[in-house]
Amino acid sequence: MVSSDEITTYLDALDDQKRTTLQTLRETIIEVIPEAEQGLSYGVPAFRLQGKVVAGFAAFKNHLSYLPHSGAVFPELKEELSSLSFSSGALRFPTDEPLTKELVEKLIAVRISQAFPK
Repeated sequence: MVSSDEITTYLDALDDQKRTTLQTLRETIIEVIPEAEQGLSYGVPAFRLQGKVVAGFAAFKNHLSYLPHSGAVFPELKEELSSLSFSSGALRFPTDEPLTKELVEKLIAVRISQAFPK
């Protein structure tokens, strides 16, 4: 059983700036997919739909990361991500700049379309 308390505990362990930025991201993800279950996956916050992780995030020393839990998401959004640094599995962003709701919506939409093809 997953629990949103796990994410709260994760965030509470961070410094103020990282916690504030990631809490904003958490709220944005919840707005986009309110039906998602919250918990941890591989020790970091994750959001599941029908048992599949479709979004997540993590804090690191000098940056934050959005985690789509799929290496196929970012290639579909190259233009939208052109100003950010990313690898196949992590979108890095500054500790004081939350991702926009518009970008989070696009990231989640791509992941959901891949996880649950029609």
